[in-house]
Amino acid sequence: MTLFFLTYLLLYGGIHLYVFYRLQAAYPMSLPAKTLVIGALASMVISPVLVRFLERNGYELPANAFAHVGYLWMGLIFLFFSTSLIFDFYRLILHAGTWFGISGLSGWVPQSRLRLLLPLAVSLLLTGYGYAAALRIVPETVTIETGKLPQGMQRLRIAQISDVHLGLIVSGMRVERICKAIEKANPDILVSTGDLMDGQLDGLAASVERLRRIQPRFGKVAVTGNHEFYAGIEQSLQLTKAAGFRVLRGERFDVGNIVRFVGIDERTVQWNDGSFSSEKDLLPPASDRNMLTVLLKHRPVVRQASLGAFDLQLSGHTHAGQILPFSLVTRLLFPYHRGLYPLQNGSAIYVSRGTGTWGPPIRIGSAPEVTIIDFVQRG
Repeated sequence: MTLFFLTYLLLYGGIHLYVFYRLQAAYPMSLPAKTLVIGALASMVISPVLVRFLERNGYELPANAFAHVGYLWMGLIFLFFSTSLIFDFYRLILHAGTWFGISGLSGWVPQSRLRLLLPLAVSLLLTGYGYAAALRIVPETVTIETGKLPQGMQRLRIAQISDVHLGLIVSGMRVERICKAIEKANPDILVSTGDLMDGQLDGLAASVERLRRIQPRFGKVAVTGNHEFYAGIEQSLQLTKAAGFRVLRGERFDVGNIVRFVGIDERTVQWNDGSFSSEKDLLPPASDRNMLTVLLKHRPVVRQASLGAFDLQLSGHTHAGQILPFSLVTRLLFPYHRGLYPLQNGSAIYVSRGTGTWGPPIRIGSAPEVTIIDFVQRG
């Protein structure tokens, strides 16, 4: 945790230092003005830490205010930094041309104020767009043919939510929009593929109750994500169960003879006797693969040894980057980044873009989704 905090301060503080020098170059400041600006920027750097402190000590109203301001600022400053780098690259090309003796390029170099104001204007517009986009829940329907449904059953509908991140920001109206999208789809079963909970968990009663009111005919199942552990695994499990989910932590769960769910815990499952379960142990052997099998695993990592043992793996975690251009980084880290990917031996994986937001309450190039998976009888 200490290493994470130091890395955060180095990266996020470095971006704010870059912004300060940009501001100083465009509008030279007196010492009192510099002190004021540095203090304001420093407060934004530590705002996520301040939010957690206020939340843990029961100051929900100021924590909520700081969360919205601090995380919106985080999105804005990230977009400003990314846009400014494009201008810096443009200047570098012009300077390189000058060094190689190409004349007349100096007049094309934008002045310092323009280099501040243009990226700022673009970033403000993108932040507004991203905030509105994060509120629009997009239903994504995936149809998969199978020969494994019981005789006489033509369709099994599964709704998937992932990376909701219930907390100070994803609550109230946002949760209501998510729940209405699920109810409109009228699924047979609802699954959560991790990171349902986030942050301090004391103020989530209304959100949990709203999720509890969704009652698909075959129930609700969930697996843990990394943020359930960050928030406190025991309380996260209690709230997830209170919302009506059966949490699979290295377990199988059969819905009659219709579908088998295999839930992989975000961390390796250790049983009471000290032994560990593996994905291979949980998935059915070759002799028992006639039932439709859905593997629930938060991270979109596919084990080669598991191919053929499941029909569909449902995952999340990537948020598909959530904000361009961060998606370029997440795509490098996770080859299975968003959407449906066919795999070998009749298996497939679907990676959700996520249903809520983490950090900045904005989405650009990655709309939040409720995924509707329709298994239909082949032929």
